[in-house]
Amino acid sequence: MKTILSAILMVVFSVGFHAQNRMETAKKTAAENKELILLNFSGSDWCIPCIKLHKNIIETNEFKKLEAENIIVYINADFPRNKKNQLSPAMKKENAALADQYNPNGIFPYTLLLDAGGKVLKTWEGLPSETAGMFASSIRNYANK
Repeated sequence: MKTILSAILMVVFSVGFHAQNRMETAKKTAAENKELILLNFSGSDWCIPCIKLHKNIIETNEFKKLEAENIIVYINADFPRNKKNQLSPAMKKENAALADQYNPNGIFPYTLLLDAGGKVLKTWEGLPSETAGMFASSIRNYANK
């Protein structure tokens, strides 16, 4: 019985530990690979501009190339409202902590380009007016500085 309880606790703590350290992991990866971090706050099932941002920019090949070429580490802090789309308690807690630090006014969508230390380099409030290619170019310009 103790072994089963210990195993369950280890799994629970390891999942919680992993989820709470998503930003720390991104910072470490970004520092090691000389990448930037792109943090996006979205309401994936209720925010129309957020849905458009994901469809027209984040899901495009131009954006995916930024990740594939080790230019950015992407983090999506999602705040869905529908019951069927709810995140784990650990992910909700982490997203809330990210919002407290980077999005205290609750803007959706809100996208931030950060350096490996978490310093804000650029922000986009709402749906960017740029095309996916222009958005990617803007990020590449920061990466090349």
